[in-house]
Amino acid sequence: MRHGTLVAILGLTLPLVGAACNRPANDGRDTVTRTETAQPRDRTAEQQQHRQDEIARLDSRVAEIDRKYDEKAAKVQSGRRNATAGLQEEVKEDVTNVRQAVNNLRTTTPDNWWDRHEEAMKHTVDDIDADVRRLAGKVEPVGAQGTTGTTADGASTAPFASRRDRLVAQLRARADAMDHALDNVKAKGVRETEVADTKARVKKLRDDVDRLASASADDWWDISKERVTEYIDRVQASVDRLDDNKP
Repeated sequence: MRHGTLVAILGLTLPLVGAACNRPANDGRDTVTRTETAQPRDRTAEQQQHRQDEIARLDSRVAEIDRKYDEKAAKVQSGRRNATAGLQEEVKEDVTNVRQAVNNLRTTTPDNWWDRHEEAMKHTVDDIDADVRRLAGKVEPVGAQGTTGTTADGASTAPFASRRDRLVAQLRARADAMDHALDNVKAKGVRETEVADTKARVKKLRDDVDRLASASADDWWDISKERVTEYIDRVQASVDRLDDNKP
């Protein structure tokens, strides 16, 4: 009887010991799982905070541009300084637009960034094209005007890459046409300087397009931020020269 009781007690005790031995191992695996899950969340939060900090810095720059514009516009209105014809209206529009560009950056996401970037690039090209036409009279197409995004013309068939390649080809063709038109312009003095400035804008466009050609969808934030930052740089330069002319 005593021997049977001892066997029964041991039978009950061994499963409990086994369960107790297994518990720390399971807890360890649970801790690892929770840590691995937390790491992507922490990384996402860190990236979001970094983007917010960069937007705050851009906001600060735009606020300073606003302040300088009001100051220089007041000088022009008082007659103490003269603005180049049409420049004040153009700069005023740019100051408004650059503020909106920063606001749009706040709502830019991996899903909508390309549509916004493509639209901005095309707007930039149209703006340069208008200046080229004013100086050269016309802009004739040179070579192909774009691609279809298929392997037949060398463009990738991947969804993002095909759109990127198509836009790159279109913009390069337009840059070629604008360069060709400007090469035929004969100018001296102030007009010569304006032609040189416009050629520099076309070159800058080419540099931007070359960088875009090797971009991936994962570069969405860096590309979007850089575009807005460079716009702020241009507007700031325009504001700085708003009151260059003395009466």
